[in-house]
Amino acid sequence: MKKLAIIALFLFGATASAQDGDAAKGAELAATCAACHGKDGNSANAMWPKLAGQNAKYLEKQIKDFQAGAKDQSQGRYDPSMAPMVANLSEQDIADLSAYYAAQETQLGAVPKEFVDLGKKIYFQGDAERGIPACSACHGATGQGLDLAGYPAVSGQHPEYAIKQLKAFAWAERANDNNAVMRDIANRMSEQQIEAVAYFMLGLH
Repeated sequence: MKKLAIIALFLFGATASAQDGDAAKGAELAATCAACHGKDGNSANAMWPKLAGQNAKYLEKQIKDFQAGAKDQSQGRYDPSMAPMVANLSEQDIADLSAYYAAQETQLGAVPKEFVDLGKKIYFQGDAERGIPACSACHGATGQGLDLAGYPAVSGQHPEYAIKQLKAFAWAERANDNNAVMRDIANRMSEQQIEAVAYFMLGLH
């Protein structure tokens, strides 16, 4: 039970916010992000994550991790595309951007029939034989995550992006999850399970 309480599925961990975000100011800052993430945080390119409706605390952590990775690739989370975008953001900028995206509505998609049964099983039940807990334990029954705990929303996320991140965790190419929880879980998942749950989350609400 203790381990379940700290599980997070996509990018994951809690951090206290030192600032209160101003969504209106965040909207101005988000204009720079629109080319990849969309004007309202619903990216058109499936390889770039949707930020709309994402929990603010989680977004703040990811941006700060990108900043850390830009300074030292062995720290935080490094991405060559994100590094220059986040380099000059202040604590207040980060809080404002996070507040803006958290206030936007995520666009859901239709789940292909072939992924419904297995995706639903993994998301709500996990796989006891492989030691995989239910995703819903931390990401919630509707995929909205737990903001106070820093667990991300996964509802409506591009499956291509979700697959990429789960594999990055499985291969330890991404390591900014608290206590290596996501690395441990993703490493136990088969490619079929990863694909199914990623597509299932696209329509989860």
